Amino acid sequence: MTERFVVPVHAERTYEVIIGRGLLGDLAERLEGSQRVAVIHPGALRASADAIQSDLVDSGFEVILLEIPEAEDAKTSDVAAFCWNALGASGFTRSDSIVGMGGGATTDLAGFVAATWLRGVRLIHIPTTVLGMVDAAVGGKTGINTEAGKNLVGAFYSPWAVLCDVTALETLPENDLRAGLAEVVKVGLTSDASILVDIIERTEECLNTQGDLLPDLIRRAVQVKADVVSEDFLETGGKDGRIGREVLNYGHTFGHAVERLENYRWRHGAAVSVGLMYVAELARLGGRLDEDGYQMHVKALGALGLPVTYPAGRWDQLYSAMQVDKKARGSLLRFVVLDGLGAPAMWEGPDPTLLVAAYADISA
Repeated sequence: MTERFVVPVHAERTYEVIIGRGLLGDLAERLEGSQRVAVIHPGALRASADAIQSDLVDSGFEVILLEIPEAEDAKTSDVAAFCWNALGASGFTRSDSIVGMGGGATTDLAGFVAATWLRGVRLIHIPTTVLGMVDAAVGGKTGINTEAGKNLVGAFYSPWAVLCDVTALETLPENDLRAGLAEVVKVGLTSDASILVDIIERTEECLNTQGDLLPDLIRRAVQVKADVVSEDFLETGGKDGRIGREVLNYGHTFGHAVERLENYRWRHGAAVSVGLMYVAELARLGGRLDEDGYQMHVKALGALGLPVTYPAGRWDQLYSAMQVDKKARGSLLRFVVLDGLGAPAMWEGPDPTLLVAAYADISA
């Protein structure tokens, strides 16, 4: 029986991320004080949404289900407007609540809807993927995509609680499980190298959804994110000159560009995996990351069978996509890089020849 872990996050409000099994029984208590509850979920989780609705109705709540498209197709202004209209038609007030149940795209969208409806209503996340548990549902970043790029419209808005019921991972496709672990690798590279050791040496255990190692990896990744967010919630910079919350974007500048070029049909974790290799190669070429640090990227991502290359001949498109990345400043590209394992730093305006060379080196 997996132990229940509780990780506090201190942001504009303090909330708990609970990791364990059989957590949905906690939901009604977390919603106390609300009359109405909207459960935002993808179609694939309709049966789970029905079960939550039944339980909450039995507890005295009025519950509506808002079914949204799968994955990144959910993160549009049209889908957000659909949710707002449904909340208005149901008479949602500021004391009512939204539950976001699903993967990272669902919690991103649900968080944005909760942040913007009446300028903010109570929000509970129930992430059902590794990616959602360790990244999207934790930290208070919400958002939708536009034609210009990913997550360019959004708000910082923390949930009231995050319930990471690892039982949901037992039915998760293995490719989604592996892709979600790319975010765990990211945390290992930037903050906790012991995670990399477990992924490389105990890969099969990491992929066992009924074992104890996977929930522990999730806990360790969540703890790192909670510490970062608690120090730098609004991404304005850490204390004593530290990089702050931007460390969580390691690998994401190039990764988001890949997602955009692939019309968001790549799994986020697969794109981040390629992004991690790109910035590792960039830092190595720039004399910032040594060979051992670079090889840890290769070994950890390779153990999970994640992509470490990207097709050649697409640099111009990738470069254009990176220029609208949230970390860019004017025409200046900024990358989170490593000066060594666990030593993240911001690199502003790397030499353009290095940018091209790094892409060439990871091109298939």
